[in-house]
Amino acid sequence: MQTIFEAAGGMDGLRRLASAWHRRAMEDEVVSHAFSHGFHPDHVERLAAYWAEALGGPSAYSGSDSAGYGDETKVVRMHSGNGEHEEMDRRAIACFDQALADTGLAADPRLCQALHDYFAWATTVSMARYPKSADDVPAGLTIPRWSWDGLRG
Repeated sequence: MQTIFEAAGGMDGLRRLASAWHRRAMEDEVVSHAFSHGFHPDHVERLAAYWAEALGGPSAYSGSDSAGYGDETKVVRMHSGNGEHEEMDRRAIACFDQALADTGLAADPRLCQALHDYFAWATTVSMARYPKSADDVPAGLTIPRWSWDGLRG
């Protein structure tokens, strides 16, 4: 069975999606606040690599054959210690849904739903687990894997 990564167009498709989401996020007055401290110049490439790994593609983010971006602990720590931000989360998900349309990925309802569900879960659950402090994030977390049926155990 084809993975979500493959159905989304592989690395090229996820780069387009990451670029479209980042553009939408920067245009949103609430979501852009998350980037007000700045962001890595390779943010789009790193985001695409992270999504690739999470969606059934290669270990492009954490694997030894990657640029060595890090592990899930590093990613979650980056997103932790900022308190609760439900409105920002909702708007980030809306930006993602718009990016799906921008890139043509919304044309496939099953793929669109799987990508939406993944991003919504990652935003509101995975990245939101430690609102009080990044120091609360445990070491050794691995990137969660998402399939057509949702989070893989």
